[in-house]
Amino acid sequence: MKIGDKIKELRTEKGLSQMQLAKIIGVSQKAVDYWERNVNEPKASYIIALVKTFELSFDEFFAEVN
Repeated sequence: MKIGDKIKELRTEKGLSQMQLAKIIGVSQKAVDYWERNVNEPKASYIIALVKTFELSFDEFFAEVN
């Protein structure tokens, strides 16, 4: 699974739209869209924000990501 697929899976499990997630972590909706389509990957500071938002450890976040 790519990181974008993981972000989309976690976002939908939380019942968040791309726009809602974007507002929570301080990026544009387009950035979230690009991540989920695996066009770009989030930089480290946004990964930290994602981990906190989804209430996961880094190990849990990166489980199954290759």
